[in-house]
Amino acid sequence: MPDDPLADMPLADALLQRIAGTFGMLSATARLHIVWLLAAGERDVGTLAAELGQSVATVSHHLAKLKLAGLVRSRRDGKRQIYLVDDPHVVEIVKLAVQHHRPERHRRTG
Repeated sequence: MPDDPLADMPLADALLQRIAGTFGMLSATARLHIVWLLAAGERDVGTLAAELGQSVATVSHHLAKLKLAGLVRSRRDGKRQIYLVDDPHVVEIVKLAVQHHRPERHRRTG
């Protein structure tokens, strides 16, 4: 983008490491799918596990990593933990990636 004011901004190593860490978190398909689902609305671990077709223990492990990275957070609702995306920028990144890779984007028209 020629008129992008950020194009000339230097990137510090620390910033690049944080960005790479975020992409690293999203590089696991299960974690990417969790963020996608949570972007649509809050869910508990049991609901996420059912939607992902994985065990509650596996999904809990992924949620713990996402939470530690600051990408999701939880709140208590009675005895349940409800999870939600904690960073709207990450939601935008995921949505852009989904739009970029949707099959209809790659179809050639007449």
